[in-house]
This record gives sequence, structure tokens and C-alpha cells, in this order.
Amino acid sequence: MSDSAAAMSDSTAAEQQSEPAPTSAAAAYHLYPRREPFEHGLLPIPKLIFNDGTQTLSQLKSTLLSSNSTERVNSDTLARALQIPVEHARLLIETISSVLHDDSDPLVKAGVSNEIDVIGVHVYDLLVFLYIQSYKRLLPKGHRDSAAVADVWPSTSAFDGFLSALSPLQLVRSNSRRFMPSQADEEAHQLSYLQKHIGNILSLLADSTEGEGDESLVLSMDKFEHLGFLLYFGEKGSAKIPLSQSTPFFANSDPDMPAVPVPASQVLDWLLQNISSTLEYIADRVSPKENGPSSSSDQDVQMSDAGTSSLKPSSSPRGPSFIEGISKSSCVKQASDLKGTSAKVVNCHESVIYILAPLRYATVYGCSDATIVIGAVGKAIRVEHCERVHLITAARRICIANCRECLFFLGVNQRPLIVGDNHKLQVAPYNTFYSQLEEHMNQVGVDRGINRWDEPMTLGVVDPHDSLSHPAGVSDAQAESATRLDPDQYTDVVFIHAQIPNWFESEQAGSTKHNPFPLPDAYLASQQKNIKSLVEVKQILRETQLEESRKRELSTALHACFKDWLYAMQFNFHTCMNVQHQATFGSFTAYKVNKRCSRETENGISFLSFPLYSTTSG
Repeated sequence: MSDSAAAMSDSTAAEQQSEPAPTSAAAAYHLYPRREPFEHGLLPIPKLIFNDGTQTLSQLKSTLLSSNSTERVNSDTLARALQIPVEHARLLIETISSVLHDDSDPLVKAGVSNEIDVIGVHVYDLLVFLYIQSYKRLLPKGHRDSAAVADVWPSTSAFDGFLSALSPLQLVRSNSRRFMPSQADEEAHQLSYLQKHIGNILSLLADSTEGEGDESLVLSMDKFEHLGFLLYFGEKGSAKIPLSQSTPFFANSDPDMPAVPVPASQVLDWLLQNISSTLEYIADRVSPKENGPSSSSDQDVQMSDAGTSSLKPSSSPRGPSFIEGISKSSCVKQASDLKGTSAKVVNCHESVIYILAPLRYATVYGCSDATIVIGAVGKAIRVEHCERVHLITAARRICIANCRECLFFLGVNQRPLIVGDNHKLQVAPYNTFYSQLEEHMNQVGVDRGINRWDEPMTLGVVDPHDSLSHPAGVSDAQAESATRLDPDQYTDVVFIHAQIPNWFESEQAGSTKHNPFPLPDAYLASQQKNIKSLVEVKQILRETQLEESRKRELSTALHACFKDWLYAMQFNFHTCMNVQHQATFGSFTAYKVNKRCSRETENGISFLSFPLYSTTSG
């Protein structure tokens, strides 16, 4: 920690009593951490983690500002300054772009990598981003049944005992999220981290002036705005308030006549006071019976200091919408069903989940034996601790961590990032559509002309942001990458007569009629081959001349084969098994019921239109 930053922190307790009263906006709301940088912005690259306070980052700040008058740097400059590969520097800037707080920043609107390089990242956003790479995530509460944990997640690598602490099957056994940190736990943990380090962060943003001690650092309004990367004012059911409009220093400033810089120590006192107030507010909202044991394994922030809780997460505009605990069933969510612009699919098993909506962020966590379709994600999607999951999504970027035997059908504008302890992952080009897909993609900024599904980037097996101990020597190990799905096994998730489920006609119809992402030649040929085979089979059935008794036998055999196939796919069979006798909603990925999946009758032979999708073969 620098001398100025240390002096600022030491003077905090003595000066908090003289802190100016917050503005009316600040009085009505609380200061919260932005979850996005902590959930989607941490990169397991050791050279980006600085544990010497502000010493290295202050030197980096001076180097970058002296070399560029625009206060923006591209990947080449950043690679030289940080001594990292250019592809890692580009990944860093792309990651910052996905978690930036200011949508007016040109970096947010940049699409392909060369545009990002031309625009570059703002130095002060970069400094804040690099500083929080020292953050360590909150550990789950300990599982009391160690024997149960051992026998549900068999070890297949030397790192399993350390890196697979939250297996999907373990979550099934617990049948709850009591072992996972709640939203309030995580917010309090993030706030406690900022409470400890905000003095250092302010010193990186501040300018030096003539003076001594606390008066030597001042903060201008434009530099203060970069704290919006980490913090905002808001409350349940309300919109976020710009940080500068919530302070007694810069509120209602005239853009033509900016407010004069204020001492950084004064800003620090105001921030610490509001952080403490929010921590108390979070703690007060939790009933004593919901409080669980604190985790003290984070070496940076002890949970006793964090004021943590087990408050159930809110699906208000301030928080994500949760799709949680779905088992052996199906779930369809459209834009009108969601609150806010982010969603989390948590602890879902042997199910089919559709989220057909435009989102900024999405998370899939702790799921197994499920098919999950997530419409359009304009910022980032993270898939973690999943097993035998098929994920279909159109997104700007995706990060996959600690997953096994999962298959990803992707339409992504940036290279898929694979980190942690992964096994037997496969990737394939995007393979479905729904009527509003292109509208949703345009709304959140996913480019249909760019699909980098087959260019995965792998980083280390060990995530330095977790609080687990790791065996010696694994820190340099590279994560296992994903392989391409064999084109012969690729098929579209479409019913032969229609698109992916659109069961709710109350939703506004869209214009998408086909997969918006062009298919590579090999996969297009496989698709056309499967369609041709299906048409030929149906034609043969129509033209078959059989006695009535043999027609009934054939029809029964077709239905039996289809039911067996559903069983093998491990989907929600119980809602589909009698579709030939009743009209109901189905939950199979490529199988539409009610009016959209009925028996067809040709020449007295009734049969179901077979879906094109299979996990084993076309």
C-alpha cells in the first residue's frame, strides 16, 4: 500500500464523525457492489494478480499514461507492459468490455477483435479491473456428509479432490442450495473486499497535488466515475443510480463547469460509511435461523468481517432471475417471465430448460443430465460445475469452468474460454432457432455473422480466485480443451415442421425462420443428409401397403421405438409417453406436442414425426 493510501486508511476512523450528510438519493438507497466484474470478470492468469497493493499498478499507470495521451491502450501495448502474450492481452480487454458499467464507452460497442484493438481500453478502467484480480471468491459452506461426497463424484484426475468441490450429483444429494453462498453472502463478501481495498483503488484513480498527507491526493469527477465499475446506488425494484449523482461532492454538477476535485480522503470516508451502512442493512434483513456458519478460508476477507447472511436472492432489477431446482421436468421462460436482464440456472437435473429472452448475463451452475437453451446473451455467459449438460446459446462470449461430458452448441462472437478441471467437453456450431431469436440478438448486440465456436482458448487448471488449497505443481497445468463434435453426429434441434418450442402464442411473433448462424460445410452436409433420410423414411411409410393388423403393429412398433429413444435421452418421459392419446405440453428438446406434435396418418398408418436431434447419431 502506498504511503498516501495508508494515511487515508489510518485517518478513516477519526474523520468519519465529520462526514458530510449523504444526498437525498444516497439516503434513500444503499451502496452495492456490481456483481458482474466479480462473477464474469476474473481471469485465472497469474501475471494479472498483484499482491503488493498499489506499487506495481502505480508504476503501470505511469507507464501507460506517459505513452498515450488518449488514456486508452490496445492489446499490443498492454502485452508489452504486462509481459503477457498478445492473445491474453486481447482476452483481458474483451473481458473488460463485457463487464464495463458504462454502455456509452466505445469499447462496449466494439464487435470483432480488430475493432477492440483500435479502440482500446481506458487506463483507469484497466487499473480497477487489474486490482480486483486479487479477489478470492466465497467458498460454499462445508458439506457434513463427507462419505456421500466421495462416492457420487468419482475421481478421474489428480486434481478432483481439490477442484470439484461442488459436483452436480452432490447438489442432488443435498437437494438444496444450503451449501452454496446466497446472493446476500456474495454481496457482503464483495463489499467487505472493497471495504478493505477501496483506499488503494482510490489512490490509483487520484491525482497528486502539492500538499502533504491526505491533501496530496485529489479526485476529479471523471476519475470518480470509474468507481462505477465496482459500485452503484440502488435498491430492490429500483433502477441503478450513477455513482457521481449520489455523492455530496459531484451531484448535479454542470457538464460545462465540472465540480472541482475533492480530497481523496474525504471521498474514502464517504465510501466507507456507505459500505458499512449497506453491510449492516444486509445483516439486519436476515433472520437468526437463516444464518449459517461463516467460512474463514478466504485469506483476504474473513467472513466474520463480512456481515454475511443466507438471505434468499431477489429477482428484482437489482438481481438475476433464478431458474432453480428443476428436476425431471421442463421449464420455459420468455422475456415477459423474467425480471431484469440476467438469469441464473442453478441445480437443475434431468430436465429441459428454455430461456427464450434477450439477456445481458447468464450463469448455468451445478446442473446435470439436462438440455438448456438460452436465447441471446449480449455480455457473457458462464457455465460451471455441470455434468452431461447440452447447452445451446447465442452469445457474445462464454466461459466454461469445471465441467464434464458436456456438449455446447454455440453461436459466439468471441473465442470460448475454458478454465479449470474439465473432461470430455465437445463444441459444435449453433443448431436451433425460435421466432424472436434474431430480434433478441440485435437487441443485445450478438453478431450473427461471427461464430468462433471452434476456437476455444484454454487457461490454467487452478483458479487463483478460489480459496481452495491445491497440490504442489498443478498451478502451471493447462485446462483440458474441448473437441469438435463429429459432423455425422450433428443435427438441428428442430421439429420437421416447425422451430424450437413457441408454446405461448401471447408472445409477439418474430421473423426468424431458420438458424441465423451459417453452418460449416461438413455440418451443413450432415444436416441435409439427415433431413433427406427422414423424408425417405416417411415416404416409405406412406407408400407401404399392409393389412390393417400389420399397420397397427407397425404403428405400435414406431411408438415403442420412440419411447425407448426418449428413455435413452433421459428427458422428461412421463409428459411425453402418451402423446398419441392426449394433448399436453412436452419437455423434450426437439419434440413439440399439443397442436404442434400430433400423429400423422397416411394410408391408415399413424406415426409420429420423428425429431432430428440425437446425442449419439443423426
